[in-house]
Amino acid sequence: MIYARIAAVTYVAWGILHLGAAYGVYQIGTTLDAGALQGRIYQGAWNLTFFALFGAVVGIVYIWRNNRLGYWLNAVVVSAGDIGFIVTLLVPGTVPLVPGALGPVLWIIALALSTIALKSAPLSQHQPT
Repeated sequence: MIYARIAAVTYVAWGILHLGAAYGVYQIGTTLDAGALQGRIYQGAWNLTFFALFGAVVGIVYIWRNNRLGYWLNAVVVSAGDIGFIVTLLVPGTVPLVPGALGPVLWIIALALSTIALKSAPLSQHQPT
């Protein structure tokens, strides 16, 4: 169960980091003239906020209890968010590796720990409560 708890805390840290990133994207939007580009930047901030809150809440509510549904929810949604970031911003070098890789590193750690927790617990412990 300790792996699940550390994974949950890591997902919360991932979420907090992404709330900060969302605010940074929003701040960029405030420097732009009103229009489609500003709207798309604001939408990006909104999406980052959603990913951040989703990952953290699922971490707190489900991963903490080593729940299989929570594992898959974060495995899919958080992975989709970070893979998109890696492919579109990190790999092309738009965002520097340091500190840009911090989010993906937290994601990989949380996913690995929650996988270990799920694999090492009896099946009866993963059921929804």
